[in-house]
Amino acid sequence: MAESSNPLRRWQAVTVSMLVLGYAGYYLCRSDYSVALPLIIAEMGRRGIPASAATIRLGTIASLGVLAYAIGKFPSGGAADFLGGKRNFLLGMSGSVVFTILFALGGGLPIFTIAWIGNRLVQSMGWAGVVKVTSKWFSYSSYGAAMGIISLSYLFGDAASRQFMAILIGRGVGWRGVFFVAGATLALIALLNVIFLREGPRDVGLAEASINPTNLFKHEGEKHTPASIGQLLKPLLGSGVFWLVCLLSFGLTIVRETFNIWTPTYFTQAVGLSDATAAASSALFPLFGGISVLAAGFLSDRLGIGGRAAIILYGLVLAGVALMALGNLKFASKAGPVLLVAAVAFLVLGPYSYLAGAIALDFGGKQGSATASGFIDGVGYLGGVLAGNSVAQVSVRFGWKGAFTMLAAVCWLSGLAAAAYWVHQRRMAVVESVSAGSVRV
Repeated sequence: MAESSNPLRRWQAVTVSMLVLGYAGYYLCRSDYSVALPLIIAEMGRRGIPASAATIRLGTIASLGVLAYAIGKFPSGGAADFLGGKRNFLLGMSGSVVFTILFALGGGLPIFTIAWIGNRLVQSMGWAGVVKVTSKWFSYSSYGAAMGIISLSYLFGDAASRQFMAILIGRGVGWRGVFFVAGATLALIALLNVIFLREGPRDVGLAEASINPTNLFKHEGEKHTPASIGQLLKPLLGSGVFWLVCLLSFGLTIVRETFNIWTPTYFTQAVGLSDATAAASSALFPLFGGISVLAAGFLSDRLGIGGRAAIILYGLVLAGVALMALGNLKFASKAGPVLLVAAVAFLVLGPYSYLAGAIALDFGGKQGSATASGFIDGVGYLGGVLAGNSVAQVSVRFGWKGAFTMLAAVCWLSGLAAAAYWVHQRRMAVVESVSAGSVRV
């Protein structure tokens, strides 16, 4: 088989390395806001703005950024399907560098708002590019494993970024310095991707991988470029199961974005950790999430149809239990809440990684995978908007207990959608089994 040949495997390894490095670099210019929040709140306090007011204002900026990211997801998927994944990937990096530097140069909330909205908007191009490139390099039988490894970019990459920035803060670097270093590092990573990343196997004279035969585009899923916008959107928007996955993305993204934004602040305000220790401890969320993503990715390829749906369902139910414990238990030490945050990451991020990754590839093939991913992620981040201002309002009014109780409810409500998706996938497995039996006869 062509897929087992040494040249293809070498190029797959190069491709995965560049995608992981590149998308991890995106998080240098995304997690910097979360890590810097306690420092920015303190700076605003020195200007006479109360911590509670500063928290809500900065939470609003975070929400506006997530909203811009969500809106950008919808056209970015189509752009990648029409123009190519590598181009999307590099444009997102370049724009993020510019807006990160602008944020660091800003002196108040207006520039902070413009720069952060701009940064999240251009960053929305990145993941669609990743999915488009992956659709050409990997067979559908290895989507779970391939996307699991690539998803480490936004988990281990996030964790490494937070640890790196924690070291900078621990050595006395201010939040502006953290932003400057993040932008410069991403610029270097972008240059490496310009040199080494290839759009697909055809660029190096190799055969492309096979797509999932049950994709929503049928045989048209093998084509790289759609004939029209209508041909691209109709199969996706007309599928009930596609919208069910979008609904799952809505709920899971609320949980993920809440922890991405507020974990350092929760650790400083409620647990009593120092700024540097809170930044370092917040890295456990993406770290344990990365372990979850790897395990879930490889496991789903072996479980077959229905496997991903079952993992999503069990993860959501157990995550709700962990969140209720986080909000209601009294801890004897500071390690307790830190470990429970890591547990939530393990239960949520593996299932989350399927949605705009392996499942999007299953839906879209080579033709519409980026658009499928963009819509799933876009709907998800519309939910993620609530993770900024709304969570800030809840935490200020009801404390972190109220915030975690709300997130537990989100997990359990999303579990209803996961159960419906699991039933659908089980029916698909039965149909496929009957079809295979008919062919053998």
